Amino acid sequence: MTAGAWLAHARARLAPVAGAQAAREARLILAHVTGWSATRVALEGGAALTPEGLSAAEAALARRLAREPLAQILGAWGFYGRSFRVTRDTLVPRPDTETLVDLALARPFERLIDLGTGTGAIAVTLLAERDGATGVASDISAAALAVAGENAAAHGVAGRLRRVEADWWDGVDGVFDLVVSNPPYVTGAEYATLAPEVTDWEPRGALTPGGDGLSAYRAILDGLAPRLAPGGRCLVEIGAGQGEAVAALFTAAGLDAVAVHPDINGKPRVVEGWMPKRHGAG
Repeated sequence: MTAGAWLAHARARLAPVAGAQAAREARLILAHVTGWSATRVALEGGAALTPEGLSAAEAALARRLAREPLAQILGAWGFYGRSFRVTRDTLVPRPDTETLVDLALARPFERLIDLGTGTGAIAVTLLAERDGATGVASDISAAALAVAGENAAAHGVAGRLRRVEADWWDGVDGVFDLVVSNPPYVTGAEYATLAPEVTDWEPRGALTPGGDGLSAYRAILDGLAPRLAPGGRCLVEIGAGQGEAVAALFTAAGLDAVAVHPDINGKPRVVEGWMPKRHGAG
């Protein structure tokens, strides 16, 4: 079978699962199993696939048709212009989260903590973009922290990032001028409506705390005061319809200049707050 014929076959089979992304997913699968570049996949439609290549492509296609996320099949996913290793122990990095990174990079910081780091995409990106900064990446999952360590090494920041197995602030020491988190925020009711790619393949605890979806924010804010330096910032990603509630939690925790920021699609995506400076501080 030629590459072009396989792409047409895969695109048709993927359409019910991937919709408008079916052609793109077929190309990514073929590039992954053959080692071809995206350009070669596009140009060599008449090239015959080897028996081994065809078998690998069909195996990957079967996994995707079973609703396994493409990122897990490929083993990596792009975020903020970098590739991050992904496993079943981590969430797939979403482009929505890049809004949080943009906001974090808009101001200076020297020491950060990423609570619930998962793949480490946020912490690793921030350190890669900000030479000289150091940070902590915490997660309750040792398996996720191992993946974050691989990603930190791959992007040259492992020496500036300490990984801590912790349930939010438990076991975390130090003071930070930037606290960031993409915590589980999907409500219990919303979780039941998500696609199988999410509910069957990604770690439930990284997606939903159950109930109203706000318990992770409460835990973060309950331990924030001793760990966020005066004049420091806290930035968290939020879900649909949570902006007002999370902003109120920030205000109740004593943070100043609380703001809700939209993502590239105009949807409320990040809540930001500042720790007040001490009286007499500059």
